[in-house]
Amino acid sequence: MISPSANDAVNEKADYSVSRSRAWFGFAMIFLLMMSDYIDRQIIVSLFPHLKEEWGLSDKQLGGLVSVISVVVAIGSIPVAMLADRFGRVKSIFVMAMIWSTATISCMFARNYGQLFASRAVVGLGETGYGSVGSALISALFPKRLHATLLGAFFAASSVGAVLGVVLGGVIAEHWGWRAAFGAVGFPGLAMALLFLLVPDYKNVIVKIRPTIDSKGAGAHLSRLIKTLSRGPTMWILCVAGSFQMIVVSAMWSWMPSFFNRYHGMPVAVAAKYAAVLVLFGAFGALFWGWVADRVSRREGANKLRLLALTTVLTAILFIAAFTLSLTQSLQFALILAGGSMMTCTVGVSVSAILDVTHPGLRSTGAAVHAFAINLFGLAVGPFLGGVISDHWSLQTAMAIIPAAGFFASFFYWKASCSYAADAALAADMVTDTAADVISQPDGYATRAVGGLQKAHA
Repeated sequence: MISPSANDAVNEKADYSVSRSRAWFGFAMIFLLMMSDYIDRQIIVSLFPHLKEEWGLSDKQLGGLVSVISVVVAIGSIPVAMLADRFGRVKSIFVMAMIWSTATISCMFARNYGQLFASRAVVGLGETGYGSVGSALISALFPKRLHATLLGAFFAASSVGAVLGVVLGGVIAEHWGWRAAFGAVGFPGLAMALLFLLVPDYKNVIVKIRPTIDSKGAGAHLSRLIKTLSRGPTMWILCVAGSFQMIVVSAMWSWMPSFFNRYHGMPVAVAAKYAAVLVLFGAFGALFWGWVADRVSRREGANKLRLLALTTVLTAILFIAAFTLSLTQSLQFALILAGGSMMTCTVGVSVSAILDVTHPGLRSTGAAVHAFAINLFGLAVGPFLGGVISDHWSLQTAMAIIPAAGFFASFFYWKASCSYAADAALAADMVTDTAADVISQPDGYATRAVGGLQKAHA
């Protein structure tokens, strides 16, 4: 058994970096906190009808209450992940969970839209970096053969959390009012944050970038960091692909309760339950497609990206058909569920591919770059764009147009599959070389292993 202090290069070849029981306890806590994250994030969507009635809000304003979290997460994801890579993932996640849970509780005391919007922004501040840092922790604790499956399960927890948030929000608001819903989901998050301190962490791989003779300020420093992060284009293409797909996912998650309420005349609590079924299908889909990706990529890693190119285009076709064709309610719901089971296919697989092509000392940062992109250009766009289209035309029109983003996602996942093999090989060379005492890299970098704690120097 490899000790927790063994370096990353050895851990790549080992079965588990800690005992199996500690690794699986860590995964359980990471999974539960991801659920808490999305319960707090998504509970607002089932409260839209109550807020619209009480405060007279437009759909654009309602969408903003969801999008603001993704904007804040995007802005802070890279700095937080870099700090986590430097100072430790477990302590960083503990602080994040305490912030987002406390901010969720504060939402119950909001007296106007501005106060609620500000509290939701602080929820986003707490959630900043959790997905990327949690992904890096899973990657370190478990063998590579399980990465896509476990990352799929990790991000499936977001779907499970979204289900619970939507259902709990609708039921609690119906019985005790919408304010009580925030308190009911915020306090359990505080308890889970404390338990997370028992999760094992892994040793830091500190990457220091010292200026060279040709360095010219912060811009040159950032440029060299980007070059060190990933040597090829795959990571950046995956960021674009993931952003397009997250536009679809976030729009469906945010507006489905309102769609059932307005177009099928369902009471708020019933509409929330129907929407929760869609999100639950997404949770199973994330796990299932992660499992499929692990198997199709055993002989050729790029196959998992080709799989995403297929599933994203099928998702778009299913949703567009569901909201444009003249269908019975049951048939429309069947098509929506079919699309929902495929729309989350990218979440774990895309991150696993990011980790495959990223410098071993900057994995949290690499995942954070991906999180930055999909939050700012995907998760933040979907709810707000849906609200804008709904205000100008109709919610039905918004639900029919937005899934077309999946066609763009499909193209870019195919594009990423073309460069994946070469970029993954470069990253694998970095891992192998890092096991040695000293390696020389382009642009004057060198990585040294010192007592199990690797430090990179110019």
